[in-house]
Amino acid sequence: MAKTGIFLSTLSLLLGLTQWSSAQAAAQSQPVHSIVLHAARLLDIKNGRIIKPGEVLVQGERIVEVGSAVKHPQGAEVIDLGDHTLMPGLIDAHVHLFLHPGAEDLQTIQESVPQRTIMAVLQARDDLMAGFTAERDMGTEGAGSADTAVRNAINQGLVPGPRLRISGNAINILGGHEDAIGYNPAQHVLPNADYANNGDELIAVMREQYKEGADFTKIYETGPDRVRDGKFSTIYQYTEAQLTAAVIEAERLGKRVAVHATGEPGTLFAAQAGVASIDHANQLSDETMQLMKEKQIFAVPTFTIFEYFADHAPSPAVAAREHEMLDLKIQDFKKQVAAGVPMAVGSDVGPFPHGTQARELVLMVNYGMTPLAVLQADLLNGAKLLGWDGQIGSLEAGYLADIVAVAGDPFEDISAVQNVSFVMKGGVVYRK
Repeated sequence: MAKTGIFLSTLSLLLGLTQWSSAQAAAQSQPVHSIVLHAARLLDIKNGRIIKPGEVLVQGERIVEVGSAVKHPQGAEVIDLGDHTLMPGLIDAHVHLFLHPGAEDLQTIQESVPQRTIMAVLQARDDLMAGFTAERDMGTEGAGSADTAVRNAINQGLVPGPRLRISGNAINILGGHEDAIGYNPAQHVLPNADYANNGDELIAVMREQYKEGADFTKIYETGPDRVRDGKFSTIYQYTEAQLTAAVIEAERLGKRVAVHATGEPGTLFAAQAGVASIDHANQLSDETMQLMKEKQIFAVPTFTIFEYFADHAPSPAVAAREHEMLDLKIQDFKKQVAAGVPMAVGSDVGPFPHGTQARELVLMVNYGMTPLAVLQADLLNGAKLLGWDGQIGSLEAGYLADIVAVAGDPFEDISAVQNVSFVMKGGVVYRK
């Protein structure tokens, strides 16, 4: 009887697999659905020009043809976007999906990881609908590897969201930048990062995070930040040798290291170690800037979070301090642009509302870059930083069909990127 049951179960399984294979074959024999996007303009980001009018032919998840006029296969769906500019999906290289507006230290303590994961899913959707089709999540702030589940659910098509590179928790020293300082130590309040106090511990934590699904490593290299007598200063957390060990370990597995580093000497140690990006980068010495240019290490300024903290400070004294820090940051940014430091675009969204981070591109233009330079930093450099160079960041044949449309011409008014009216990711229309 048992053998008969096993036989019938196996037969049922084989029949099911046969039916699935037949269905797959039938699906593959069907003609690929074609979509033609038409608009008044199209951004050719690599050549720095606007094509008028613009069309993109999409089949499946990829772009087939781009130009003023493309083929219109029989039965193709034509989407006319009128007086808009077609451009690649935006990239935010510094987000926190597991944070929302409010006191960071309280939300990471009072809200459970399941609750925060649900919020992360909703906020990933908000970012996608705002035109951000790819993002780098720079630490779950105490939620561990919960970002692995969010990334995987998006990749499997279970929930809408951007393409994600994730890091799990950031890594920090005991008593460092993201430790739970200020609470009664007897309460054993968990920090928002994983502890590592030397090179060996760094590598051990990185290996655990990679096991849990991290795509890259995020390390807190500096903090806290201070402004005294008009001068910015910050404490470094890891030595050049320790950061170098982390970079070597990441490279062994084909991964990268990004650092939160606001000033010297921590920014110099990070550049010497060869990290992928120096995020915030409030202060860079001439030596650091030269190394970043030589090694093509990206600065990710994150102006939006500094502006938000300055405008939403809890007291006039704190507001004055935050505005002073922002002013110094702007002065240093202009030096970085003049020195040719490679730039990528990241907003640090999370403490301010998700879906509003296109403000970062506007601020980078306000503080000294041209609209073209900022768009190239966002799209071309962002694709390189996230490891998707040649796949996203440009409207070209063979690239993934991550496409958005904005009203107006972003070369004439960069704020157009704040008004995305059409979103496609991987050939699927999410907003129309």
